[in-house]
Amino acid sequence: MTQERIDRILDLVLMLSGDGHTVEELSETFGVSKRLCYYMLTCLRQHGFIVIKQGKVYRLNPKSPFFQQVSANISFSEDEAAFLFKLVDNVEDSGRYGELVKNKLVRFYDIDYLCGGKASKTRAQMINNLYDAIDRKRVVVLKNYSSPHSKTVSDRVVEPFLFMNDKCDVRCFELSSGKNKTFKLSRIGEVRVVEDAVWSNEDKHCQVYTDIFLFSGEEKHRVKLRLGRLSHDLLLEEYPLSARSITPDGDDRWIFETDVVSYVGIGRFVIGLSDDIEVLSDDGLKDYLKSKADSLLYKYARE
Repeated sequence: MTQERIDRILDLVLMLSGDGHTVEELSETFGVSKRLCYYMLTCLRQHGFIVIKQGKVYRLNPKSPFFQQVSANISFSEDEAAFLFKLVDNVEDSGRYGELVKNKLVRFYDIDYLCGGKASKTRAQMINNLYDAIDRKRVVVLKNYSSPHSKTVSDRVVEPFLFMNDKCDVRCFELSSGKNKTFKLSRIGEVRVVEDAVWSNEDKHCQVYTDIFLFSGEEKHRVKLRLGRLSHDLLLEEYPLSARSITPDGDDRWIFETDVVSYVGIGRFVIGLSDDIEVLSDDGLKDYLKSKADSLLYKYARE
């Protein structure tokens, strides 16, 4: 086997050990024919990998002998995984990260029974239907979607086009409102594919960006701060993903530069540590902070 083929097989293992992929996606990624992709999948099976097919999507079972040998000393035991799942599940308002942890535990440790079996199968079916709709560009009905904002349960007719947050959310174009929205799978009762309804708004599909402060939206603002030791340490503790956006700037000073969707998250952080932070840009953030400062002065000046 040539070095090129070895590299390709290793890349394939890496891709399929995370989210699943269709043969079409693999063919496009590697720049090879679909026939060769099927051949590589067969090779993986012959060498002890358990290849799972769900609809058109292929992925590798984490219980494959190869993975079991590699992870023996670095992963949780099933009992440990079950304990961790229950621990997270019992935390109220664990939020997006809680869902991510639970989803990964269910996927990698096959602890279906912890989420009731039926619930896990329902979610798997929803993901499969959404994958199919995205692949064939079909409209779907999100049955009995529970919205905490409007406090209603209703059917949503949408064009799904992107999974987000490790398949916790799906990005869709909603036909009734004419807007792109992000729907949480945990709030969907059922996904029904409308076979005779193809996308008619693909040119309006717009992806969403989630900043490190967990605010999501389509419009981004580039901000830049100079941090002192205290704000630097607290930022890393509260938002570990910020590490990739921080660079040294002399003794006990750092530059933090990133895109944000909303000034609320970063504004809360700057206001709380204003003595240790210098805002270098942008003007929108400066105006937001000024308005908050004026509001606080007005509020407490009356007392």
